[in-house]
Amino acid sequence: MSTATKPKHIGRNISRIRELRGMKQEALAIAIGISQQSVSNIEASETIDEEKLQAIAEVLGVSAEAIKNYSDEAVFNIIGNTYHNTSSDNSTLIASSMNYQPTFNTVEKIIELYERLVQAEKDKVEYLEKLLKAK
Repeated sequence: MSTATKPKHIGRNISRIRELRGMKQEALAIAIGISQQSVSNIEASETIDEEKLQAIAEVLGVSAEAIKNYSDEAVFNIIGNTYHNTSSDNSTLIASSMNYQPTFNTVEKIIELYERLVQAEKDKVEYLEKLLKAK
């Protein structure tokens, strides 16, 4: 049994980083000027030429080295060491560990949305009344 480490699967790393970025294969394909099928083929490849790797890295907002050295374990380790659930109820994991504070007043945004919806309904009524008068 060999103790040599298996080389990183660059295509799989690209796929993982793309998914973490919330990007579809089609979006990546458009950004680098190739077909979606080509992106699929790249993600299935263990190696990729340096020029394509640079282009993909730029679109994904990471360095080519980050793609080469990507590791799921490292990502989970970072998450595990960054977010702590202080609640005994796991359903509150996200809320308790992220301490999310919006940078806008949520009540004002709700009121703004409500006012836009009311105005849209008023515009519809006005439009329908004009249609009825035109007949």
